[in-house]
Amino acid sequence: MSGGLYLTEMQDFDKTLDFKRVKPYGDTMNDGKVQLSFTLPVPAGPEAIEAAKQLIRSMGMDNPQVVFSKELTPGFTFFNCYGSLRHTVNYTTIRVPKVDSRVMDMYQVDEYIREHIGRKLVMVGASTGTDAHTVGIDAIMNMKGYAGHYGLERYAMIEAHNLGSQVSNEELIAKAIQLEADAVLVSQTVTQKDIHIKNCTELIEMAEAEGIRERMILVCGGPRISHELAKELGFDAGFGVNTYADDVASFVVQEFVNRKQRK
Repeated sequence: MSGGLYLTEMQDFDKTLDFKRVKPYGDTMNDGKVQLSFTLPVPAGPEAIEAAKQLIRSMGMDNPQVVFSKELTPGFTFFNCYGSLRHTVNYTTIRVPKVDSRVMDMYQVDEYIREHIGRKLVMVGASTGTDAHTVGIDAIMNMKGYAGHYGLERYAMIEAHNLGSQVSNEELIAKAIQLEADAVLVSQTVTQKDIHIKNCTELIEMAEAEGIRERMILVCGGPRISHELAKELGFDAGFGVNTYADDVASFVVQEFVNRKQRK
């Protein structure tokens, strides 16, 4: 469904809906209802509840309600709250950078490679730096995949190499050079103190120093990775939550063909 058709249908559904002044929806359109939770470093009691209400008002919300509060440990209180947000957003002006490729399933990707490339594509992936989490890279690369989406190891026309976790950028680049990889996939799950940005920036710098940046398609992914951030860091694409091996494979194979055509 196109964006214009969607907006038209939604406006027909409720005449009070204005996409230039969108507010949160709770019980009725435009009521601005928001639920939020947070912890304050104050002891539990009436003063803590009032502090929470004042904080909610300072966020631009009316009618603050603390529906639940509990002392987590002496001097720290947790709150569940409601409020009615005064602020709105102009939905019609929002433009979000997105991966520009047609998403295909495993069989379609394999057929696309056979028809347009004629050989297996080599893809090397890892969770880099001190990141010990393999859930992200395994979801993309392991044969069983995730949530019904097969991983790259199952693709007939992809040679997938999963290096696992805690792989240094030096090791990943060296392996990619050794295997003459067509694409390098980086997973970043740990993001404390923006370590994912440091790791990804370092990888790009090393790839450029080795002179392989333009020879390989570089992709990163993770819960705090967006396509916009990935592009800013120097990658060709970024994949966040609710994306699968299909999305990654589809982008890589189409980008590979596009690059060949531009040469």
